[in-house]
Amino acid sequence: MLQRPIRTLIENRRGLAAPPQTTVLHATRMMKELGEGAVMVVDAGRLAGIFTERDVLYRVVAEGRDPKITLLSQVMSTNPQTIHPDNPIGHALRMMLEGGFRNVPVVEDDQPVGIVSIRDALSDEFCDFASERAGFPISTELFGLNGFRTSLGH
Repeated sequence: MLQRPIRTLIENRRGLAAPPQTTVLHATRMMKELGEGAVMVVDAGRLAGIFTERDVLYRVVAEGRDPKITLLSQVMSTNPQTIHPDNPIGHALRMMLEGGFRNVPVVEDDQPVGIVSIRDALSDEFCDFASERAGFPISTELFGLNGFRTSLGH
């Protein structure tokens, strides 16, 4: 289960991406609309950083910044750890656990191709595990996990 490549999690979705000059308000509205917990900040086709729900709380709200004028470039996490889509899901989970974060940008040939969250990885693995134990197929829909992540809307 944990040896499946990350590519299998992200093959039908790209994650959410926005340029660094995007306002926090616009980015969080996209996150809400698409049900995403993070935005890859992409500049000239390359990953510049990541902006997450935690960044909204700690770097915007807690600091009293105005989301209408605050840019992602001002509050994003720069140089995030990344993972290749051919790495196993278990590797991504270990990275997140050891690093204390919930989202890892997926990068191939220096290009961001998606993002994997701890929930993405665990929901599929949990259903596989539960199916094995129960002896019949169990889907993410049963646990309300279906549709957590949707396709990228630039």
